[in-house]
Amino acid sequence: MTEATQAQTLGFQTEAKRLLHLMIHSMYSNRDIFLRELISNASDAADKLRFAALENATLLAGDPELRVRIDVDPEAHTITIADSGIGMSRDEAVANLGTIARSGTAEFIGSLSGDQKKDANLIGQFGIGFYSGFLVADRIVVESRRADLPAEAGVRWSCDGEAEFTVETIARAERGTRVILHIKEDAREYENDWRLRTLVKKYSDHIAIPVEMLKPDLGADADKEGETPAAPEYERVNSATALWMRTKQDVGDDEYKAFYQHVSHDFRDPLAWSHNRVEARSITPAWSTSRPTRLSISTTAIRRVVSSSISSALSSWMTPSSSCRSTCAL
Repeated sequence: MTEATQAQTLGFQTEAKRLLHLMIHSMYSNRDIFLRELISNASDAADKLRFAALENATLLAGDPELRVRIDVDPEAHTITIADSGIGMSRDEAVANLGTIARSGTAEFIGSLSGDQKKDANLIGQFGIGFYSGFLVADRIVVESRRADLPAEAGVRWSCDGEAEFTVETIARAERGTRVILHIKEDAREYENDWRLRTLVKKYSDHIAIPVEMLKPDLGADADKEGETPAAPEYERVNSATALWMRTKQDVGDDEYKAFYQHVSHDFRDPLAWSHNRVEARSITPAWSTSRPTRLSISTTAIRRVVSSSISSALSSWMTPSSSCRSTCAL
């Protein structure tokens, strides 16, 4: 067995160790956001596959549907979030899950203080949403296979929130990623189907791909003698409609707030927002009292990000007098 296929136990970088400790031991005021962050990651993986398939349509062969599925098992005390997106190779799993490679990590660590509750409120502002799973889980297992790799090139990554994680090569027929959360004893409230449905509607209703869960009445007649148990049947929980494609009369305040938090990874509410029609396209800016040093705008056209900084295109009267963050969807 080569090193490329056998299980390896590796250590987190120092910054990741401190972050994991904060996630697991801090008194975080809103555990609910773990599901939003993991669904957001799954949606990003689906978008990456959609773009890659424009040049290589075979990546979607066998399963053209892009979706996120959530399963809960109260007996095993697990919640599983699975997507049919781009997936990861073994090396990508080590790089993306075993380190915090995104910019801002040092700033995050430098912002920590002795006040755990205050520290915990910083989580999510620096692109580290995957680790929010440890708010409700004492062990996380990730199984994945990149869409352009064979079935025998799957990977399993696991961590119990300590200083090390294990990675091994597995056979996985499906592309995409499955995140299995082993729920903590004090977080068993999330093992409820309707609780999870409520969180999806509250935080992820605008996600542009279907978020599915098993139909509640599944298996109602499965005990009848001589009958074959019905195959699992899923139903869409979210509306899967981009916020800027809807009229403002159909969008509630909570949806605007959740949308801002989704695109900005800021856990606080926006200061204000405006929803208007401009040349048959919808523009949704959300002004926030965050701490960035310059105006930052992300422009999306037909659910595609086309520019991450267009502040120079704004007239001076549109620029707020103090430093702020703007999220703009066209």
